[in-house]
Amino acid sequence: MSKYNLIGVGTNAKTVKGDGSEYITGILYLIPEVKLCPFSIIAGCHEPCLVSAGRGAFNSVQDARERKTKLLLSDPEEFKRVLRKDLAKFEDYCKRKGVQPVIRLNGTSDKNWFDIVREFPAIQFYDYTKVYNRVAKDIPANYHLTLSYSEANPDYASKVKAFADKYQANLAVVFRDKNNIPETFLGRPVINGDADDLRFLDPAGVVVALYAKGKARKDTSGFVIG
Repeated sequence: MSKYNLIGVGTNAKTVKGDGSEYITGILYLIPEVKLCPFSIIAGCHEPCLVSAGRGAFNSVQDARERKTKLLLSDPEEFKRVLRKDLAKFEDYCKRKGVQPVIRLNGTSDKNWFDIVREFPAIQFYDYTKVYNRVAKDIPANYHLTLSYSEANPDYASKVKAFADKYQANLAVVFRDKNNIPETFLGRPVINGDADDLRFLDPAGVVVALYAKGKARKDTSGFVIG
């Protein structure tokens, strides 16, 4: 497996579930500062963020994410140069393997990456986002967005649902108990979002059920349902 400066490939247990003969997924992880997650406070996900889940619990992983975040905030053009180099290398690697390259740029952030996405039309990009009006914009054809739901703020919850309905976006919902997930939620059928992370393959009009991990297990803000 090739080595990269910013993206991680084969380092996430969930994305690995979807990797194989058809897809290989790379993820960019940053520190979820408010500047990079503008709706994290109102949505109540800042404290229970999955930044603490899985490998994110290790200090070495946090240090690496912090270095990347500092570079992005201090020198965004240099960050994008390095990111473009990573993406081109990843695309070439997947082409040699005969698989579709897949990238999630907001592993633990919520930044608008439309400019970068448009530069790599052969890569399938996807993300979860709490910036609900992002789905109303001119989304690149190779970019799939799933809106992330939260009941921490009633007005926010209402707007997320309204934008999801209007723009035919799916909703990701974090449930507390993975053994007690409903068949329908908000009038939509519920599918298992933890089987893999290939959100661009999901049918339209569904709720993607995720279960709470890391600090999110103890969340009481309304971000975690149940």
